Amino acid sequence: MTSVPTPIPSRTQYVLEEIKRRILTGRLTPGQALVETDLAAQFGVSKTPVREALKTLAGTGLVVMSQYKGVTVRMVDADMAREVYDVRLLLEPEALRRAVRREASLDAAREALNRADRATDTAERSLANREFHRALYVPCGNPLLGRMLDEVRDQAALVSAVAWAADPSWEREAGEHQEILRLALAGDADGAARALHAHIASFVERAFPEAGNAAQEEDGQA
Repeated sequence: MTSVPTPIPSRTQYVLEEIKRRILTGRLTPGQALVETDLAAQFGVSKTPVREALKTLAGTGLVVMSQYKGVTVRMVDADMAREVYDVRLLLEPEALRRAVRREASLDAAREALNRADRATDTAERSLANREFHRALYVPCGNPLLGRMLDEVRDQAALVSAVAWAADPSWEREAGEHQEILRLALAGDADGAARALHAHIASFVERAFPEAGNAAQEEDGQA
């Protein structure tokens, strides 16, 4: 039986991944204009794959398409951070709790932490940290829950990129990641979930205090 060759990524997919990478690593900053002709020239493609890639990125919330301003990288503010991190706080700890209880493999999470430790630049470390969080929730046993978290993953990474540019906090977060993984590998599902919840909440409160304060006020009114 002959093996089926791996399909070569389309030009649109290549452009999509490269623009996304540049946004999530801070090379393209919030509010920056994304001009089709300029991007097409940079990537050596026609405007069509660039246009399709930008439409897809608009759907994931990384870019904004305006009739008057054209396409720009999405701005990040406290309201946006709060919306995204509310979803993570509701779903991500529970997904990890389920993954630990079903004794799922967390080897991918361990490997992501190792890559983050070996990272030589901010971009590499950011991408490794992003993979760490995904490796915690994917094996939860509920594909729909994983897809829901995947839907906010890019927006969460954009929030992180903006926050890290203003106030790098790699060492603190690396320590929190290690503790989350330690608890998960020890089989402490509830402890790992609590540690993950505290990690996510403390990050957005440090980076966007007004978002954290607004959430606390709502909790008090509930």
